[in-house]
Amino acid sequence: LPPQFSGLLGTVYRRGNLSFTRDGNSLISPVGNRISLFDLKNNKCETLPLATRLNIVCVGLSPDGSLAILVDEEGAALLVSLIGKCVIHQFYFHKPVHSVSFSPDGKKFVVTKDNLAYLYHAPGKKREFNAFVLDKTYYGPYDETTCIDWTDDSRCFAVGSKDMSTWVFGAERWANLIYYSLGGHKDVIVACFFEENSLDLYTISQDAALCVWQCDTELDGLKPMPPKDAAKEKKAAEDDEELLEEPKGEEIHGKADPSEQETRNKVKYSRVAKYFFNKEGDFNNLTAAAYHKKTHLLVTGFASGIFHLHELPDFNLIHSLSISDQRVASISINCTGDWIAFGCSGLGQLLVWEWQSESYVLKQQGHFNSMVSLAYSPDGQYIVTGGEDGKVKVWNTSSSFCFVTFTEHNSGVTAVTFTSTGYVVLSASLDGTVRAFDLHRYRNFRTFTSPRPSQFSCLAVDSSGEIVAAGSQDSFEIFIWSMQSGRLLDVLAGHEGPISSLSFNPMKCVLASASWDKTVKLWDMLDSWRTKETFMMNSDVLVVAFRPDGKELAVAALNGQITFWDHESAVQTGSIEGRHDLQMGRKELDKITAKQAAKGKSFTTLCYSADGQSILAGGLSKFVCIYNVKEQILMKKFEISCNHSLDAMEEYLDRRKMTEFGSMALIDEGGGGDEGVAIPLPGVKRGDMSYRHFKPEIRVTCVRFCPTGRSWAATTTEGLLLYSLDSGVIFDPFELDIDVTPSNIRKTLSQKEFTLAIVMAFKLNEKKLIQEVIEAVPSNEVDVVCSSLPDLYVEKLLEFLASAFETSCHLEFYLIWAHKLLMLHGQKLKTKSVKLLPVIQFLQKSIQRHFEDVSKLCEWNIYNIKYALAISQQRGTKRLAEETAGDEEELDSDSDYLM
Repeated sequence: LPPQFSGLLGTVYRRGNLSFTRDGNSLISPVGNRISLFDLKNNKCETLPLATRLNIVCVGLSPDGSLAILVDEEGAALLVSLIGKCVIHQFYFHKPVHSVSFSPDGKKFVVTKDNLAYLYHAPGKKREFNAFVLDKTYYGPYDETTCIDWTDDSRCFAVGSKDMSTWVFGAERWANLIYYSLGGHKDVIVACFFEENSLDLYTISQDAALCVWQCDTELDGLKPMPPKDAAKEKKAAEDDEELLEEPKGEEIHGKADPSEQETRNKVKYSRVAKYFFNKEGDFNNLTAAAYHKKTHLLVTGFASGIFHLHELPDFNLIHSLSISDQRVASISINCTGDWIAFGCSGLGQLLVWEWQSESYVLKQQGHFNSMVSLAYSPDGQYIVTGGEDGKVKVWNTSSSFCFVTFTEHNSGVTAVTFTSTGYVVLSASLDGTVRAFDLHRYRNFRTFTSPRPSQFSCLAVDSSGEIVAAGSQDSFEIFIWSMQSGRLLDVLAGHEGPISSLSFNPMKCVLASASWDKTVKLWDMLDSWRTKETFMMNSDVLVVAFRPDGKELAVAALNGQITFWDHESAVQTGSIEGRHDLQMGRKELDKITAKQAAKGKSFTTLCYSADGQSILAGGLSKFVCIYNVKEQILMKKFEISCNHSLDAMEEYLDRRKMTEFGSMALIDEGGGGDEGVAIPLPGVKRGDMSYRHFKPEIRVTCVRFCPTGRSWAATTTEGLLLYSLDSGVIFDPFELDIDVTPSNIRKTLSQKEFTLAIVMAFKLNEKKLIQEVIEAVPSNEVDVVCSSLPDLYVEKLLEFLASAFETSCHLEFYLIWAHKLLMLHGQKLKTKSVKLLPVIQFLQKSIQRHFEDVSKLCEWNIYNIKYALAISQQRGTKRLAEETAGDEEELDSDSDYLM
């Protein structure tokens, strides 16, 4: 069965609004066209396996936390279950949506688009033909609507607009409040908030002004409309609806300046205060705000990356802090009011700040520009990535968090790799250095340079971790250094073009180098680095990769071919014509079709699977291909993204976007958005964010297989994508026959035929059932069961134990199983070492993780016990001294008495 999408690393926030879950312990962040769930208590991140067609711009979360509405750039919405992690319903709003907000009782939700507000009935718990039923349409603002807030009892809601006005609407038709317009601002309304259990309102504008509005009526003072009037208006609305093509529900038309007669006996607002944030002139404009009603805490973010905490209604400043160089795009406060989440879309930053202790709960940032390279650690627990922003980041695959960032490089990182120990990370950069980083102390302990400055394009380290090689793209040479001394050992010359790729043979001291001069050279490390062999190709060579057993070499060239070589005898063993499998997309500004453009495209990254039977290949397209090496056929194509906000996603140009003057993409729309007009930089082709209309191109820059064989990863324009066999529930029986059923397995187990029960459970291959059977075996019987287990099931049991270690709390019990299996079947398993290596590494990764956790705990306990002993000894000595002094006093008194 093919691997399933299991996670998105490397990107933590793109754009849109952040939302805390109901319990306040998890944060939902939109990442491109997906959403990530950050569990802040357990320090884990999960990306949901669903995606919209374009980038998500707003997320509406239901009050009970079970449903979410995701709306993309064009107004296409998905109703998502956060419990089942699946799409329930799809809906199209026809125009871009600015904000979505559920009512506190969860029965309604408001959507703002253009200058209108739409009130919908919220999807219920039962099955419905249409999940989105329109109730009312509200007219009033003259310009686009920007924000929404509800009263606590869900009776009214407020809508802010770009026309500098704020409108209060009744969710029901109240006799004394149908609509109310509030002015008082000189700039766009950024946010509006109701006070707790009140109609009193705060409005905040982009010019950093806050208005406090007091209402003369309490929420209980809202009067229902008489039934006769309501029935008349409903009938009129239904008659209007028959004339309209698109149903608009009941329409409520607000007036900015109603007559005196219309406002008589109605709710009235008065402005009681107006405050300004930028008295000192430090801040240019306010970009985001959030308010916690229970604690009266107002958080505001500015374009300069500063945020303020104020207490309302007195407007007392609690504190202010600069958290970024870029504008704060979104703010959210959790239900307790302790944690504040900030999203900065410019740098892709996500921060959670605990304001009382003034400390970070979460601080994550992706690569500013696209990722270029990745590498797995030998145990598969960590992934290191290098980006064009010059940063090297190390990610934990189980938590999906980046735990260290190295910023020593001054230019883009071109290649990264781990040494065989897994504690040293190496990176090559265009700044002319190769750097070695220590994962124990998190420092750059070696810097390798060339005699003349060279831009390094590729990197390789041998299996011992002692020899480091880097290829230059300007001097056409390969530089060899010693890891221990940091000295340059040799410079290998011979190529006549830039070096594109290097790879060490895992089993022998042989280095393969690929170049644009149409050759692949093999260099023998033991024979004074002499050229052992030169393979001539038909086209420029882009990438080389050795099979994990070192017996085969794969080469990808510019003509789209992947060729396989037996490097011992210098014979080509096979080739794959992969150009058509890449399936290029057509960019918006391309003058030629995708079919024609594909003729010049090729694979730019290759990687063998852990068992060496298949090969992964990716390039300038949205597909990653996996081929069977022996049969030389395409096994599967993975579509890494369906996000049409990226360029080169569609095979054909959209005719709707074509005009008589050419593509609509050529028209540079608008005045540059919120940050003014940006002038494009000349000569910049890749990642130029100075354009007003900027679409990054979809591409796969690097693919790598996990050494455990359970997953693979790809660095793409979207981020770092992980595909794993461990995600999702699948039924995958093995040698199944008619008698193998759960009831028969349990019956065999009750008869204490443990070996047979284990074999039957593996035939059915249900993980929970296997766990039940294995945990039913008494620990003193494990030895006997392991010795009688058929060889075929030993491998399966080892694989199961490796996965069980990750979730089970029965640590000692499973360690006994692993120990007995390896002791009894070690010799047989050694003969299949190449095939079993991924499973053994998976087992080692699981045990190593537990070992680290338990050893930390033990060390902590040892210190605590030592401390307790020292305290008790001190007290014991003190008590002994007191008792001795007491005895001496008694003796003195006795002697006095005797005298």
